[in-house]
Amino acid sequence: MIEISNLVKTFGRLTAVDNLSFKVESGEVLGFLGPNGAGKSTTMKMVTGFLAPSSGTINVCGHPVEGDARAAKQHIGYLPEGAPSYAEMTAQQFLSFIADVRQLTGSHRKDRIDTVIQQLHLEQIINRPIETLSKGFKRRVGLAQAILHDPQVLILDEPTDGLDPNQKYEVRELIKGMAKDKIVVISTHILEEVDVICSRAIIIANGRILVDDTPQALLAQSPSGRMDDVFRQVTAAENVS
Repeated sequence: MIEISNLVKTFGRLTAVDNLSFKVESGEVLGFLGPNGAGKSTTMKMVTGFLAPSSGTINVCGHPVEGDARAAKQHIGYLPEGAPSYAEMTAQQFLSFIADVRQLTGSHRKDRIDTVIQQLHLEQIINRPIETLSKGFKRRVGLAQAILHDPQVLILDEPTDGLDPNQKYEVRELIKGMAKDKIVVISTHILEEVDVICSRAIIIANGRILVDDTPQALLAQSPSGRMDDVFRQVTAAENVS
């Protein structure tokens, strides 16, 4: 379980995350939505231990991120915004490096590397430097490193950004397949993805939760039955208030 209580993050006078509280259970795929600057990436960075909260608590699989970050991070696979990596490494070298960081050894190490290469269809580029890859392949290498150690929790910031339609379909199917016994949190601007992948959606703006419901319930509130219309209605109401 991810359990977030009264989470706040300020940068000087700016409050980026404003008293967020929610839980995510195993088997849930949470779509974490909001306009640019809403606080999505900041929240994800705090959940994964890359950014310290100003106040509030975060527990991941029973481990407090502030008090026991190492144990919490062992349960997390994280694809950050932009899928950062080491550009001069080949994809194979990068995945081997991540396997070492995750302390994978022996036949299990080889099996996991081979598995993610196959799952993300990286065979054709595996020995090429990452700096020479397309945006889509860089994103797929980033996703491969996130799932390499088969974590219980996946935090994915724009996982299908830069992928072509076929690649998006493959990645969405991969996420749905893995989600059966994992916790998955996805930040995305592709609103159709929420309906396709997610079992739950949270919309935030100005660092606060506006809506927390199933995609089906949200779509039922829109005459058009379109998630982008739901998103516009909810965030417009926040701007008016």
